[in-house]
Amino acid sequence: MAERSQTAPEAGNDMGNDEAIGGNVSKYMVFPTGYCGQPKKGHLVFDACFESGNLGRVDQVSEFEYDLFIRPDTCNPRFRVWFNFTVENVKESQRVIFNIVNFSKTKSLYRDGMAPMVKSTSRPKWQRLPPKNVYYYRCPDHRKNYVMSFAFCFDREDDIYQFAYCYPYTYTRFQHYLDSLQKRNMDYFFREQLGQSVQQRQLDLLTITSPDNLREGTEQKVVFITGRVHPGETPSSFVCQGIIDFLISQHPIARVLREHLVFKIAPMLNPDGVYLGNYRCSLMGFDLNRHWLDPSPWAHPTLHGVKQLIIQMYNDPKTSLEFYIDIHAHSTMMNGFMYGNIFEDEERFQRQAIFPKLLCQNAEDFSFSSTSFNRDAVKAGTGRRFLGGLLDHTSYCYTLEVSFYSYITGGTTVAVPYTEEAYMKLGRNVARTFLDYYRLNPMVEKMAVPMPRLRKEKNPPYKYPLLRGPASNYQDGKGDKKSSVNHKDPSNSF
Repeated sequence: MAERSQTAPEAGNDMGNDEAIGGNVSKYMVFPTGYCGQPKKGHLVFDACFESGNLGRVDQVSEFEYDLFIRPDTCNPRFRVWFNFTVENVKESQRVIFNIVNFSKTKSLYRDGMAPMVKSTSRPKWQRLPPKNVYYYRCPDHRKNYVMSFAFCFDREDDIYQFAYCYPYTYTRFQHYLDSLQKRNMDYFFREQLGQSVQQRQLDLLTITSPDNLREGTEQKVVFITGRVHPGETPSSFVCQGIIDFLISQHPIARVLREHLVFKIAPMLNPDGVYLGNYRCSLMGFDLNRHWLDPSPWAHPTLHGVKQLIIQMYNDPKTSLEFYIDIHAHSTMMNGFMYGNIFEDEERFQRQAIFPKLLCQNAEDFSFSSTSFNRDAVKAGTGRRFLGGLLDHTSYCYTLEVSFYSYITGGTTVAVPYTEEAYMKLGRNVARTFLDYYRLNPMVEKMAVPMPRLRKEKNPPYKYPLLRGPASNYQDGKGDKKSSVNHKDPSNSF
């Protein structure tokens, strides 16, 4: 049953009780101040008690205006960015202003035209609100903190409306996706449980390669990809799904890549944080991407499991860990771009730039000019920095970032908002870039007409030798083994 809200606080008391937010609102009905009658249409009901939901508090400040408080990450009050909630019991043509008043970040893409996502029961496809209805500003009523306000008009009384920071991608959706892939019985797709989270959710590890590459004693060139270590960075999952979808397809490029490389993918490193609706942290309040140096098997079990596997592969003389790519989303920058490491060896440093340059040629939304290489002390515990120091000169470690909002193509200044499909397209282009890196393009022309194979069928009689070295003007590639989318303005739909 919906709960009755308390009276609105006095102006200026906005965040004094922020630390008291301990959970999500649950079917929370907001009554006007002083109202004592029966509930009726137009008394909005807010809810965030669902998977990946986040809304900690609602204050009605006037007839049309509501202050909304993000619930901080569990066990860590520092992070307040992700929101995802529903509103129901609306009146037709009811107009409101929602103010998100307790963001933990000041810099935001809301300054550059980003807008919240919205869908409703009768229009289940996520759409961005019109940017003209969104305002991001310092608010004197909230200790001059930055507030994001957006105006909205409810148009269908029977609909339940849902608002989110970005396209949600839940743990359950991810599990259903992997289940559907398993049912296809592809002989080049393997799923295993590498471990469990603190709350006993699965840490899935996918292996995508030709079965020939998994025979005992076979030398392997491995590309290791991880995602969603920061649970609120949902674009990471769409990019990762794009990579997976392409690699398991019957596209000739995908078939060549499977013949020559072994792809290991852990798409969701922080399943508890994803499920709980956190932005950056795990259940216990840890930013897992700062604990690669010494992950605890009980406090950071998913990270511990992945690190142990990577070290095991590194110590295997038959395995060359060629790439590590950790996929994230960025809250203040446009486009896709990469972070890499700095090395004293100039040749190694230059070789590290090859893959992002090739990706820039393949993906219109990827920016090499935004790609940077650093060794900031604050990044020391990240996967990119730790593994960059652990692995030898034949391995390259990157963080792949993609904007929460949009990309700007070369020669223009127009921001093109990302869609779910555009994020997945970036993933497909990441996968395709390995073909250019390893100069496997001639192999594509030799591929036979694509024919799906099941595990019960015989292995293919052919196996191409692995070509070494990246495609570029740089010399001495990796060295020897170690001994677009149509974007429509959704404003008319609501």
